[in-house]
Amino acid sequence: MRKITQQLTFTTKWNLRDLLRQPDREYQTIRRTITREVKAFELLRTRLTSSRPRTAFLDALQRAERIARLVHRLEAFSYLWFSEDTGSQQALAFKAKVEQFGAEISNRILFFDLWWQSVEDPKAQYLLKAAGLHRYRLENIRLFRPHTLSEAEEKIVTIKNVTGSNAIITVFDVLTSGLTFELRIRKGKTKRSMTREELASYMRHADPDLRVRAYTELFRVFSGQSVVLGELYKTRVMDWKNEQLSLRKHRSPIGVRNMSNDLPDDVVNVVLKACRKNTHIFQRYFAIKARLCGIKKMNRFHIYAPFRKTTKRYRYQDAVQMVLAAYQNFSPDLADRAGQVFRENHIDAETRQGKMGGAYCYSVLPGLTPYVMLNFRGDPRDVATLAHELGHAVHGMMAADQSVLSFHSTLPLAETASVFGEQLLADFLLSKERNTAVRQQLLVSQLDDLYATVLRQAFFTQFEMQAHRMIGEGATTTDLCGAYLTDLRKQFGKHAAVADDFQWEWLAIPHFYHTPFYCYAYSFGTLLALALHRRYTQEGRTFVPRYLGLLTAGGSESPETVLTAMGINIRSAAFWQSGFDTIADMVDTLESTIP
Repeated sequence: MRKITQQLTFTTKWNLRDLLRQPDREYQTIRRTITREVKAFELLRTRLTSSRPRTAFLDALQRAERIARLVHRLEAFSYLWFSEDTGSQQALAFKAKVEQFGAEISNRILFFDLWWQSVEDPKAQYLLKAAGLHRYRLENIRLFRPHTLSEAEEKIVTIKNVTGSNAIITVFDVLTSGLTFELRIRKGKTKRSMTREELASYMRHADPDLRVRAYTELFRVFSGQSVVLGELYKTRVMDWKNEQLSLRKHRSPIGVRNMSNDLPDDVVNVVLKACRKNTHIFQRYFAIKARLCGIKKMNRFHIYAPFRKTTKRYRYQDAVQMVLAAYQNFSPDLADRAGQVFRENHIDAETRQGKMGGAYCYSVLPGLTPYVMLNFRGDPRDVATLAHELGHAVHGMMAADQSVLSFHSTLPLAETASVFGEQLLADFLLSKERNTAVRQQLLVSQLDDLYATVLRQAFFTQFEMQAHRMIGEGATTTDLCGAYLTDLRKQFGKHAAVADDFQWEWLAIPHFYHTPFYCYAYSFGTLLALALHRRYTQEGRTFVPRYLGLLTAGGSESPETVLTAMGINIRSAAFWQSGFDTIADMVDTLESTIP
């Protein structure tokens, strides 16, 4: 372990110089290079329509890679810069400039995808044999033939999105990142002003009254913005409906995401059905947690209540070393790759006003160490988040031999390595503890997280399906609030009361605005990771190389193909039930510790 940690730096703000050193100057240089490449790409158009397009086809693939590498670098820098300070006028201007340029480039090279979709099957199969790492991506493009518009229409949509859906997302990010919250920590003391990330830490505080006040303040502020946020969301949904259903003729709003994830509708339905069927497991867990934590009547304010009155705080450097040790126990190779994120200062961990909330990992290019953003405050949840985001990072690094156009896995598989990383951390911590109370605390923490990443995300998806239908029928923001609250109360049943204030919660969920129907990927990825982890406990070290092989695939194959190679049938309800059986076993273990 010393070998991995001895060269680490523990700075809490990232260095973006590996992307761009002088943004404005380099932007112009890269723009000129991209423009030259695109002009050469455009000259291939007539050659592609000849009777023998193979040479032009391969030339186009190579040029598309070079263009993508440069565009991705600009896009990554603009988003990371914006993330670290969402109120920066310079960052916003740079981001807008990059988005506009990106739209122009997309329109100029659009003809290739449209040509490829028009190629007859025999010729397409012939060309695919020479496509190498691009094969799966090209096969996937052809799947979208029924939903592709004319070239002129596709160009209009691309331009529209810059000031349409993309602008909606930017406004949401700027508005919500700039919100401030007031909370009185102790009676008789003045209220403290804080960010949403700081406020969120009090939702897991040992003081139940403080938890209630934290949630109440969150909903006070967001309900005050409900008119604007509600209109932003409805506009996003109608944009989705108008483009994806009316123009592109997709059968359902969620079907658009399923197709981009390359998951059959019936697979997603099986996953969501399994989540609904197993709601009782988490209802039972919350009843047990109420007993453990001395809560007379569980309600939604207290589901994340800490097991102990005093929550342990972790120094950032200690959290890093714990997570790397957990990865080291599983695979020294993964631990070394995770350590690279710190050695190269590719992580921004501090909490500050104006910084984007939450956490993410941005894998920019094959061979370039990914960037990780989180808001580290030192609580146990932050340590798990670090393990989660580093899982994303090592996934991207393991897929470095794939093409820049295919090294990102689809969303469901993208969440597998991250959740598996959290499981490795839990294994590591449990292996160090013999004290019953501490082990109870670790189990409670795990089950809290499993609720958040499995059941909560599945119900988010169900709400989105309902919201898209309702908005298409003219629903108001108030109507959506009522639907969300009703659904939330069904989720908890009689085991936890849900206050009326929670009707505002959906307004604060970024994925609803950013990436509609993203959330079921968490349910899919978490249940898959639990199944893989069970295999690891059964098979031991022989499992490790097969798991690493899954990561190296990146986005070079469909999720079903990748998982079938590991003997997993994602169409089977029994497979998804096995994930819930693991969760039920954990609940049984927790209950057995109570005298």
